[in-house]
Amino acid sequence: MKALIAMSGGVDSAVAAYLTQQQGYDCIGCTMKLYLNDDAGVSQAHTCCSLDDVEDARSVAFRLGMPHYVFNFADTFREMVIDRFVAAYEAGLTPNPCIDCNRFLKFDRLYHRAKELGCERVVTGHYARIDQENGIWRLKKAVDPAKDQTYFLYSMTQDQLAHTLFPLGGMVKAETRALADQLGFVNAKKPDSQDICFVPDGDYARVIRLRTGKDYPQGDFLSTDGKVLGRHKGIIHYTVGQRRGLGLAFSEPYYVVAIDPAANTVTLGPKAALFGTTAFTRDFHWSAGTARTEPFRCRAKLRYRHPEQPCTATPLPGGVVRLDFDEPQRAITPGQAAVVYEGDVVVGGGILTRQNA
Repeated sequence: MKALIAMSGGVDSAVAAYLTQQQGYDCIGCTMKLYLNDDAGVSQAHTCCSLDDVEDARSVAFRLGMPHYVFNFADTFREMVIDRFVAAYEAGLTPNPCIDCNRFLKFDRLYHRAKELGCERVVTGHYARIDQENGIWRLKKAVDPAKDQTYFLYSMTQDQLAHTLFPLGGMVKAETRALADQLGFVNAKKPDSQDICFVPDGDYARVIRLRTGKDYPQGDFLSTDGKVLGRHKGIIHYTVGQRRGLGLAFSEPYYVVAIDPAANTVTLGPKAALFGTTAFTRDFHWSAGTARTEPFRCRAKLRYRHPEQPCTATPLPGGVVRLDFDEPQRAITPGQAAVVYEGDVVVGGGILTRQNA
C-alpha cells in the first residue's frame, strides 16, 4: 500500500514519515510550495517554504530511501487561504488560516494528488488520532494534550479520515525529538514554527495592505453606550479581546469588544464587557457525516489555546449551532472556530459569528 507523506521540513513530519515506512507502506515524500515571497513581502529565509525547509525534508526522505517531490500549490493557497484571511479582516473578523490550509490544501489538493499517484493514504505530522467505531471514522485528541491539533482538523470528512494517517497521535513531543535524534535526522532539534507562515513577523495589517494595495480608513472608537472615544487607524488592525495598540488612555484597561465594518467603528469596553455565555457558529461541520438534530451536552474550544469549556450545543436550521456555556467565556471572537468535543472525540466545529445569522 502506498502513502504520500506531507513533509514540511520539520521534525514532526520527518518522524511521521519514518513511522509510516515502519508500518510497511511504500512511501513518497512531498513538500508543498504554498506561496511566493511577494505574497507576504518577506525574504525566503523566513518562510516555511524556504529552500532550507525543502532541503531538510529532502534529506530525511533520502535517508529513508523514499522519493521526494515539491508540489507548487501557491495559486490554491493564495486563493483559499491568503485571500480568505484578507477578506475576513476586511469584514471585521479574526480568521484562523491554519484551519483553511488543512481544509483546502493538505486534505483537498494534496489528497487528490495522492490519488493521482496511486497512494491510498495521506500522512502528516499532526498530533491527532483516528479510529473507527460502528462504521464511523472518528477524529480523536492526541495523547499529548499540550500538542493536540484536532482544533485545526475539525473539517475533515469521513472519506478523508478513512484515508489519512496521523502516526504521532500516540506520542509526546519529547519522544518525537528523541526518535529523530536517534535516527540522525538533520532537523531533530529544529524549533517548532510559532507564526502564521505567510505572516512570520506578526504584522497582519502589512500583509493585508500588500495583498490588496489598499489603505484602510480611520474611524471612530466607540464606548459600549455609543460615545466617541477617539479615532482608530483602520479595522484591519484590531481583533476582539485586544488591549494593546489602541493608542488611548483610560482610568481602567479597555479592550476591543466589537468591530462594525459597515460603520467602520471599533467598540471598546472594560474587561467585563468581553464576557458572554452564548456563541453562534455557522457552516457547522459534523465529523460523523450526519448532522445532529437535538441539543446535547459537550465541551467546546473557542480558540486553539482555549481550554475546553462545558456547554450545551443546540443545532439550528441552516448549519448553525448555538453553544450555551455553563460559565461566561472571554472574547468570543467572530471568525475564529468553535470546536466541539465529547470526551476525546471531535463532534464537529463551525465558525463563530456575531449573532445567529
